[in-house]
Amino acid sequence: MSHDPTVNAGDIARLAGVGRAAVSNWRRRHDDFPDPIGGTANQPLFSLRQVESWLRRYGKSYQVSLGDRVWQRLKAAGDLRLGELVAQAGALLTRPAPGSGSPAEGGLEPELAELVLELAEELGALTAYEFLCERYLEAHSRQLSVTREDVAGLMVRLVRPGGSTILDPACGVGTLLLAPGHDQHAQAEPGTARMLGQELSETSAAITASRLRLRGVEAEVVAGDSMRDDGFAGERADAVVCDPPFNERAWGYEELTGDPRWEYGLPPRGEPELAWVQHCLTHVKPRGLVAILMPPAAASRKAGRRIRANLLRAGALRAVIALPGSDLWLLRRPAAGERPPSEVLILDAAADLASVEPAWEAYLEDRSDQTVRIIDLLADEVDMTPARHQRRDDVGKAYAEARDRFMAAASVPPDLKVLEQPLDQPATTLGDLIKEGLVTTSQAPPKMTVDGGEVSVLTSDDVLNGTPPSGSTTLQQGLIAIRTGDVVASYSSVRVMSDGGGAVLGPHLTLYRVDARRLDPDFLAGFLRAAGGRATTGSSRFDVRRTRLPRLSLKEQKAYGDAFRQLAVLEDAIRETSTLGQALIRLGLDGLADGHLHPRAHGLTS
Repeated sequence: MSHDPTVNAGDIARLAGVGRAAVSNWRRRHDDFPDPIGGTANQPLFSLRQVESWLRRYGKSYQVSLGDRVWQRLKAAGDLRLGELVAQAGALLTRPAPGSGSPAEGGLEPELAELVLELAEELGALTAYEFLCERYLEAHSRQLSVTREDVAGLMVRLVRPGGSTILDPACGVGTLLLAPGHDQHAQAEPGTARMLGQELSETSAAITASRLRLRGVEAEVVAGDSMRDDGFAGERADAVVCDPPFNERAWGYEELTGDPRWEYGLPPRGEPELAWVQHCLTHVKPRGLVAILMPPAAASRKAGRRIRANLLRAGALRAVIALPGSDLWLLRRPAAGERPPSEVLILDAAADLASVEPAWEAYLEDRSDQTVRIIDLLADEVDMTPARHQRRDDVGKAYAEARDRFMAAASVPPDLKVLEQPLDQPATTLGDLIKEGLVTTSQAPPKMTVDGGEVSVLTSDDVLNGTPPSGSTTLQQGLIAIRTGDVVASYSSVRVMSDGGGAVLGPHLTLYRVDARRLDPDFLAGFLRAAGGRATTGSSRFDVRRTRLPRLSLKEQKAYGDAFRQLAVLEDAIRETSTLGQALIRLGLDGLADGHLHPRAHGLTS
């Protein structure tokens, strides 16, 4: 690890209390501003000590806290090791007192370990570690899937564990196990709370364990695949909370066909979330509650119809609640001989989370007006999509809101001038740009897999759909870290990365890194897309290096780049409006059919 921590332009702006534009001005106007010592032309890194010296020389006020110094030292090891170092810092801060057989300092080099301990002495161990975790989550916001804080607190309050044992089998960095509701129970019954967690990533599991131990919570957190290697087999908790990975096809369908957890039916290969539901029910005591986040499609997909029906018949599935971006399923493990309920709560709370707890309490007290008869669901398609079962008097409002979202998501194409004759411009090829050093190319290691691990991976599907990195792999030689401004191409699509997010390049992708002083990345990406998206060296029909581009000044390139970027935004908007449009059509049909909506045509009565 370097002994000279580095900072980027954003770090300098934060430390000096100015905007990023001010830092850019300093670099442009002052010849003696420190030169970059690393990073890229687009994202340069500077020596923190040199920057401090320059700020002092020019009388610029700044403050580098001890926490910032520790964080910059951790970052100096590189994005791929950042999580590992944060975990090691947690191990250092939770080690037993000297003389009690304390473990090693977690692998941190001595000078950094001393800084971490100094920060803990200044702020307290818990506050110091939460500071480092918060910075880690900010730096890897696209790599780490973190449950929204308000949703996490809601889930915990709904299952009301009463200070006893609670399990999260996909605990990530501990968001659900650390939600505010647990603190209330711990205060009510000191020393009775016990937290259990399992997480595929060893790094995240270690971070979760340290965060819980620093709070004095009795906790057991294990690393491993909950589906294939259940770390708590036979354990029954008082409540289970879970935010599982969505759409993970490699969840173990072939290996787990005869698993005893599938009490309500074998989950289809394409319905991994229904495997997580049954896994959670296996681990809760009779009459214990489960709160699990699900993709909205899980409430209606044909493949999962039989399992949904079985959950309803048994009285296990008690509520499906639409939240922003996902659905919340509330389940209760049936007790022997218990009579199942005749109704299920189905609620659309995407626009009002505060409505969930009163609605759930009303349901439990058998006074809810937002329930649907289970017999009606079983007689139909077992479609529990909240929008479909919305109270009829709310359809008009829902239609208006859906229409507004649809209109807001719309985009317009760039205003392009139509020429009678195509421009005759001097041209070059991608191959020539590579030879001239304006572009460098990289690909993932040849035997790289994306079926699990602690490192986030950008996949071909992510590039195609414009979504955050969804794959994961283990730390290994040859991984290519993605940076802001990189052009990433698959056989069928090209994308300019607005944020690397700590992810690495996945298989079947090619990364093009430009010299931003001479070449605009959106300009390059646009011409690659125009060439048919055939931007991998694996194509036998097209040599991507022959892609032709006009030779233009950087200013002219940026004009092209802006137009290409607007077209990319339009493509994303079309994808989004297609999804929103389906919901809008459904609400419109329902509203017109049941009389809650009326055409505005001339001559019709209102």
